[in-house]
Amino acid sequence: MTAWHPLLFTHWYAVARSDEVRARPVAVTLLDTHVALARTEGGTLIALEDRCPHRHAPLSAGCVSGERLACPYHGWSFDADGRLCEVPGLPSDTAPPTVRVRHFATCELDGFIWLRPGDAGADQPHAMIRATDPRTRRFLWRTRWSAHVVDAMENFLDPLHTHFIHAGLVRRDGQRVQATARFSPTDAGFTVDYRGMPSQSGLLYRLFESERTAERAHFAAPGSARLEYGYANGSRVVIDLHFTPRTAAETDVFITLHVEGRWAPAWAVRVFAWPFLKRVNDQDMAMLGLQARNKRRFGQRKGASTSLDIVRGTLEHFWTHGALPTDAPAHDVRMML
Repeated sequence: MTAWHPLLFTHWYAVARSDEVRARPVAVTLLDTHVALARTEGGTLIALEDRCPHRHAPLSAGCVSGERLACPYHGWSFDADGRLCEVPGLPSDTAPPTVRVRHFATCELDGFIWLRPGDAGADQPHAMIRATDPRTRRFLWRTRWSAHVVDAMENFLDPLHTHFIHAGLVRRDGQRVQATARFSPTDAGFTVDYRGMPSQSGLLYRLFESERTAERAHFAAPGSARLEYGYANGSRVVIDLHFTPRTAAETDVFITLHVEGRWAPAWAVRVFAWPFLKRVNDQDMAMLGLQARNKRRFGQRKGASTSLDIVRGTLEHFWTHGALPTDAPAHDVRMML
């Protein structure tokens, strides 16, 4: 089990789609913390440690009864605060034991359930996600990558692999253009603005996009990454990926696509764009799997880097130290994209 930095537990993480969490409990894992997640009959979210304190049966295998979550083994039931409310078979004049199950703070944003694994920390997820308008959401999905969270996030934020892993689909190696990437630290993480690319050489751009006026990548700690595209007609497309490490070897990825100011109904995105987006995801999953297996073969050797590896240092620092670096200056990087 990985020794995660304690400060990582003070942040919020996406752990499930909102429509997945109903009366039947689901088991979720983040930072090697196991949680039973359910929705009571009144709509309240229950997030409890996935272990009954009686005989250690998983509460995620239990059921919701009213406003309580009941263990499947002997029926002990707990409220949203983890308080033991009933022990079936115990005489009415006998007080139940004063035991509790650890409970976790939860909220719902942009179609996902968010959870804070620590007892203390931020009151809510970061502003970038709170500001997203659910009315512009056209797509919502979740998947799981067999990769460390840093490798998974770097993959999404790194444009230079797209000429090879997504050759012809996202970019073409033989059609690179000179571009400048402007790295700027923020209170939440960083942004990278790519300049000099009004178009992109791959099939996805030709099928679904128009002249770009802006291309920006965002990182907001702990695990949210965004690609934002602005267009000459005033429209905007935002792709958000929220990365939640289950363990050091597995990362859950929660994905939304928002479209503002242009025709793109949800059904059209599903029918026409989804097959291409799914192909991109599958290609990234395959490469991350190869990378992870090879890192296990050779041990955790430090990788070589160049100025083109803009985001790696900040991501590694945050996930190692639980905080953003204080000495990451804004700077420009020239590259051929």
